[in-house]
Amino acid sequence: MIARASKLFLPTLRDAPSDAEAVSHKLLVRGGFIRQVSAGIWTFMPIGWRVHRKVEQIIREEMDAIGAQEMLMPVLTPAELWEATGRIAIPEIFRLEDRSGRTFILPMTHEETVTFHAREIQSYKQLPQLWYHFQTKDRDEPRPRGGLLRVREFVMKDGYSFDRDEEGVRRSFEANREAYKKIFARCGLETYDVQAESGIMGGKFSVDFLAPAGSGENVLVTCVNCDYAADGDIAHAVPRAPEFPEPLAAPEEVATPGVTTIDGLADVLGIDPAATSKAMPVVKDDGTLVLALVRGDDRLSEMKLYDALPGSSRPASDDEIRAAFGAAGGSLGPVGFDGEVVADHMLREGQFVAGANRDGFHLRGVEAGRDYAPRFADLREPKEGDRCPECGGRLQFRVAVEVGHIFDFGSFYSSPLGATFLDEDGQEKPLLGGSYGIGPGRVLAAIVEQHYDEHGIAWPAAVAPYDVHVVALAGAEDVAGRAAETLSAAGLDVLLDDRELRAGEKFADADLIGCPIRVTAGKKSLEDGMVDVRERATGDEKRLNVADLGKGA
Repeated sequence: MIARASKLFLPTLRDAPSDAEAVSHKLLVRGGFIRQVSAGIWTFMPIGWRVHRKVEQIIREEMDAIGAQEMLMPVLTPAELWEATGRIAIPEIFRLEDRSGRTFILPMTHEETVTFHAREIQSYKQLPQLWYHFQTKDRDEPRPRGGLLRVREFVMKDGYSFDRDEEGVRRSFEANREAYKKIFARCGLETYDVQAESGIMGGKFSVDFLAPAGSGENVLVTCVNCDYAADGDIAHAVPRAPEFPEPLAAPEEVATPGVTTIDGLADVLGIDPAATSKAMPVVKDDGTLVLALVRGDDRLSEMKLYDALPGSSRPASDDEIRAAFGAAGGSLGPVGFDGEVVADHMLREGQFVAGANRDGFHLRGVEAGRDYAPRFADLREPKEGDRCPECGGRLQFRVAVEVGHIFDFGSFYSSPLGATFLDEDGQEKPLLGGSYGIGPGRVLAAIVEQHYDEHGIAWPAAVAPYDVHVVALAGAEDVAGRAAETLSAAGLDVLLDDRELRAGEKFADADLIGCPIRVTAGKKSLEDGMVDVRERATGDEKRLNVADLGKGA
């Protein structure tokens, strides 16, 4: 196939949008791949849609290879399905009514709809089942950013498995995990599959696929010595040991007037900030106030706190803090507090300085178990300088893009929606499910984040918009045409730049668009019938006869 640039809608730009920060945002707009319609709402231009479809096809082939069946479920979804599972309260959902006043939603995912269809499964003999589709999703994202990295509407491949028992669920889960690894490898992406959280999606065990990138909203934590890898939200890590003062037989009150920060407290008392504790009061949905504690030099992980306190919670207000502790924030601690205390594991050993629950005072020598009775959990955010929990090696932290998410949701959806089957023992049981999502648009952006240089994109061959970009310079149009025909006859998709532009403009566009191979026909080609062949990723060049083009393609 030969596409002539003079006939294409290919609006390349010399400059990136002023609000663009992510490399993928800049280059995809400049290369004419995407255009913004509104905040978080994008059109894939013809050349961009070609890449999107190639990513889709790779996904489709690998899903089909594990026995998945493709279907198509609607975007418009009755709200009662989401009411049954309790997810109707998610604030990111778009809601609308028809002319009769019936409520619908535009879902960000299709667990409810697919479970509705799974109610037709009657017997264990019909299991397992693995279904998937590509469909438009909508999300009322409050802060869209990064071009395709955080959007309000997108196409997603979401797959769903249904099994009779946990063993079957695990088999389906692992089959999808391996398929995802192959998908990303074929797309030319470096990814890590790491333990993750299901969050609002429900679920028991969950894996994210993270692609290191210059832009992204995830942190990938890896060890330089071993294979340990985790999402920064839930990664386990070992911090440095604190330098403790001499131990005390009992807590000792010390005046700290005007001190409200950990650094200020450490300076006043002349101690290691790691030998202090930091108190964060939160209120659960039932109104109960819980005190979360981490080491003074650590930050509380909201995701880990969510795990430690199932259900939602919020920071306590000033009035709630005063009522519960008799003091303001900055002087709070666990000693004398009669509510629940959840402390980070790093507070298990040693004596720490904590708030005295009296304005302007702290307590030295506070010891868990002796002076207060906490429930321990992993609450801290990992940070630079931490060590690997498995081998003790140095941890490194990289910005990453989440390109895939798979998780087991058990009977989270089947129980409220009545999706059951008759098992071999004659008992009616709920179906056990799993969910497997990939956003082709985000994959496309992540590929750009990993494959670019100062001139533009350098697409991996499997997802490039065209296999070869033929540039026809003035006077050599016939040679360029013959080159394009030879390459097309070899089964390659060819973009032939036959526009009446200067050579520099054509070369700049070729580098920006990023097809794997550029073939140039110029004045010298008229003399020897040869063309210049350049690899986009490496810059390697060679000169070949037109007749030899496409050999080995």
